[in-house]
Amino acid sequence: MLAPKRVLHRKVQRGSMKGHAKGNTELHFGQWGLRAEEAHWITNRQIEAARIAITREMKRGGKIWITIFPDKPITKKPAETRMGSGKGNPEDWVAVVKPGRIMFEIADIDEATAKEALRLAQHKLPIKTKIVSRADQAGEE
Repeated sequence: MLAPKRVLHRKVQRGSMKGHAKGNTELHFGQWGLRAEEAHWITNRQIEAARIAITREMKRGGKIWITIFPDKPITKKPAETRMGSGKGNPEDWVAVVKPGRIMFEIADIDEATAKEALRLAQHKLPIKTKIVSRADQAGEE
């Protein structure tokens, strides 16, 4: 699944998820998108599950852009291990998502299918999300 080819550091600190997304808060590629309303770590498996749900609903028509990438390694210690003895080994990859971030964009498909595809993707993600369109974006400005 989704994982970086190489990384500078094998293990990273947890970091903080305060505030809103700095970039990618508007649609750049497609007509419809899925915007995060909460901060969370989205795993590579969740991104892949959402992508499959969208592709199936669109019957492999249209175009999809995934605008988040899991580049942060998450470590876990083995089960039934005593405290101490350092940090665990990298187990998963996550994308840090903050409120306002556009996660998926789709285009070249009718509105009903697009909204249904994104609704199915919402169920695969652990956060509240909102379906946005270019028309909404133009109205806000």
